Amino acid sequence: MSKVNTCVVGVGSNIQPEENIREALRILEEEQTLLSVSAMVETEPIGITDQPAFMNGAVKVSTSMKQLEFAAYLKNIEDRLKRDRSQPRFGPRTIDLDVVVWNGKVVDRDYYSREFLKNAVDEVL
Repeated sequence: MSKVNTCVVGVGSNIQPEENIREALRILEEEQTLLSVSAMVETEPIGITDQPAFMNGAVKVSTSMKQLEFAAYLKNIEDRLKRDRSQPRFGPRTIDLDVVVWNGKVVDRDYYSREFLKNAVDEVL
């Protein structure tokens, strides 16, 4: 029997954000166990400021996947939602999904420096 892992995923988008976040959540709910979803908040872009505002939040998920496998799975969801990986790191995106907390441990340093992310993660925990 495989171990069940609990993680919190940061979610963000600034290209048709309502539609793309809704679709990402639909996929997660269909393929994993979606435990809770934070409020989605509008945030100003970081780095490249000449682009639309982002919608950001977090979701708590239960999965039988290991951490690296789950991170690759999130990238696959981004690909399914046509994320353009040729864009700059802080450029526009259809969807951005990152593991922030894995089995109770913070694994993404952005948690400590981005208040909107910390608030969303704390909300689902």
